[in-house]
Amino acid sequence: MEVSLTEFQRKVGLYEDQARRQPVHLMKNGRKDLVLLSAEEYERLKRRDRQALLLEELSETDRRAILDARMSEEHRHLNAELE
Repeated sequence: MEVSLTEFQRKVGLYEDQARRQPVHLMKNGRKDLVLLSAEEYERLKRRDRQALLLEELSETDRRAILDARMSEEHRHLNAELE
């Protein structure tokens, strides 16, 4: 759903309710400017937020920890998922 900022200001409650069901794109000068979404959806997205680093950016300790890491035997059955 897309709505102008002016329209949003006129009917805040309506668009708050809508944002609980789906994101509402707030438009400014015909372009998407902001997105209003539920706190639940925001938290879901934040949980997926990750940081990627180059191998060279890792400390020697972190590189060694990755190289030495071993999967627990209790998860061995998950190998079948890769096949």
